[in-house]
Amino acid sequence: MCKRILIVDDAAFMRMMIKEILSSYGFEVVGEAHDGLMAIEKYCELRPDLVTMDITMPEMDGITALKEIKKFDPEAKVIMCSAMGQQAMVIEAIQAGAKDFIVKPFQADRVIEVIKKTLA
Repeated sequence: MCKRILIVDDAAFMRMMIKEILSSYGFEVVGEAHDGLMAIEKYCELRPDLVTMDITMPEMDGITALKEIKKFDPEAKVIMCSAMGQQAMVIEAIQAGAKDFIVKPFQADRVIEVIKKTLA
């Protein structure tokens, strides 16, 4: 069964990298967003099985967007994407309801491992 994923990152290059990893493992990327506001809009519209969410973005950061998505859908599965050295923000995101996190630069096997575990 193909799982539907929404990718949220302000960097088009990062979205492309995650998309390539996910597509090569048979996941369907149903949408992309470049900030937290668009992430909420796309989540409500597309109802994906999982969201990969960057922490630091313009307009609205990933943690705020995560909280809004969880208000809309308490069952939402969101995995945070963080740069090295963002441990405090990752902890805040997990407390806000994120299921797990992946660290940039992405390692394909780690990304897939976290996604499979979250969707299981």
